[in-house]
Amino acid sequence: MTNPTSRDYNKASVLDVVLSHAPLTRNQLIELTGLSKATVSRAVEELRADGFVVDGGVDEITGRGRRSTYLDLPGTTGHVAGVSFGARTTGVLVTDLRGREIQHVTVPTADHQEVEDAARWLVDLIAQAARSAQGPLRQIVAAVPGRVRGGTEIFGPAESMKIFAGSGLQQAVANLIEAPVLLDSDANASLLGILTDDATIKNAALFSLSTILNFASCTDHELARGSTPAFGDIGVLSSGVGDENLDELLSARGLLRFARKQGLDLERIEDLWLEPHTEAPHTEAPHTEVLQAFTTAIVTAVSVVAVTLDPESVYFVGRLRPLVDVVLPQVRGRLDQSLPAVPEIRTGPHRIGLSTAQGAVYACLAIAQERLRDAVLGARQHNRLTEKSAPAF
Repeated sequence: MTNPTSRDYNKASVLDVVLSHAPLTRNQLIELTGLSKATVSRAVEELRADGFVVDGGVDEITGRGRRSTYLDLPGTTGHVAGVSFGARTTGVLVTDLRGREIQHVTVPTADHQEVEDAARWLVDLIAQAARSAQGPLRQIVAAVPGRVRGGTEIFGPAESMKIFAGSGLQQAVANLIEAPVLLDSDANASLLGILTDDATIKNAALFSLSTILNFASCTDHELARGSTPAFGDIGVLSSGVGDENLDELLSARGLLRFARKQGLDLERIEDLWLEPHTEAPHTEAPHTEVLQAFTTAIVTAVSVVAVTLDPESVYFVGRLRPLVDVVLPQVRGRLDQSLPAVPEIRTGPHRIGLSTAQGAVYACLAIAQERLRDAVLGARQHNRLTEKSAPAF
């Protein structure tokens, strides 16, 4: 087997830039790769023959000179699917290999009693969102409310999703579709979305406050992944409020249960911050008591990661994110009194069913791009253009 040549590496570099920046002109391609005009032209023509580059539109003339033709990825290069498989809502986002949306679908999560039925339901949703897509489906990443090891095995899922513990869901989906399938936690997907949108972030932590509490962190802009299922199970730690652990106060399910125990008649957890609350005079205020307990749990959670991980930023996303906004001033004040250095605390953007799916798409694109780069480096074929051989990937 022959090793990749410098020509192969140049071609792979050009493909990387096209996948990340298309549509772009040849001059922009030369600038971003640092390669010569002749090298870029040769790589572009080889990638065009492989079906990975087409001519797009023509740029506007802003002075004297010739117009430049934009280079773009054709739809036939394929697509990816990011899935947010939540306890209440499921979202599927399909994009091309440049990350441009083709279609998204958001629906209430169906109540399945069998893993195989749920897998078929997910595959049908992916097919629905990919109906207008072209080319092969190159990668699926499904984010779930739970911890995930090795891209296949789920630990500690939401109570209503207990049947998905283990690797059965990944295997069932993979058996039904002709594309690689990986699972990840919803917290990892959310943090990956933030990291992709902001390359300056180095060390950060993220709490996903939805049906369950989930946690993710990154070091030097890379997601941290533990070697055991215990990694990320921060919800088992004490909240600082009675005997309640963090999951009981920082998850929608747990906080609703706690609020009802305090005497609040809530049908849904959103009523805690959307509905007006009046407290009777000279009595304990249940609504205030719940907010104080939630605040204490947030302070505890941030304190734990601040002294152990030393993050620059701590993010809160998920269903309880609006309530974090309510108590954040008090949280910051208490942390200023207890910590010598307080990380920046932010609430991330959250579109139900789609924000997490977007993060899953970013994971898909990174995997697909790396796979295509490996294919370029490992599939050198002499005289590809003159022989008109089929693309290797």
